[in-house]
Amino acid sequence: MSATARKFATYEDLFDLPDNVVGEIIHGQLITHPRPAPKHAVVSSSIGGELIGPFQKGRGGPGGWWILDEPELHLGPHILVPDLAGWRRERLPVIPDTAFFTLSPDWVCEVLSPGTARTDRADKMPLYAEYGVPFLWLIDPAPQTLEVFVLRDGRWLLEHVYQQDEEICAAPFEAISFALGVLWA
Repeated sequence: MSATARKFATYEDLFDLPDNVVGEIIHGQLITHPRPAPKHAVVSSSIGGELIGPFQKGRGGPGGWWILDEPELHLGPHILVPDLAGWRRERLPVIPDTAFFTLSPDWVCEVLSPGTARTDRADKMPLYAEYGVPFLWLIDPAPQTLEVFVLRDGRWLLEHVYQQDEEICAAPFEAISFALGVLWA
């Protein structure tokens, strides 16, 4: 192996990471970042809290979804860990026994932070499109925004940007609405 040859990361490389680090493999490279900071975790937990009742449990909404925090996705050679992801139960009737998912989700949500925003936008968004994830939400706590993207012809189309305390009614969860401000509290 030459000095300029690049070592490609393997799944086993993830096992060597400390518990306080999240690891992903993108284009063969090990990408690491610290576990989410408390404000990031509050936003992620809050969006999950708004969606799990109506969409996973069927309370006040149609049900029919699995909504999970930080699932490990094996999409081809890539290993991604979004903040949240959801699968329609018609596509994923039962949660697998494995520690990861090989079926692309129907929805992904990334909460942006200064340390992850570039990777989330420049690296992960194109992969989510390549593997056919139809809906993507990007939440940025700093300016208090939620960007809703829909996959059309293999490309992301920005459908709407919600701000501060606006009322959200967004695909694929348009059966309910809630104020974006609940995420910042």
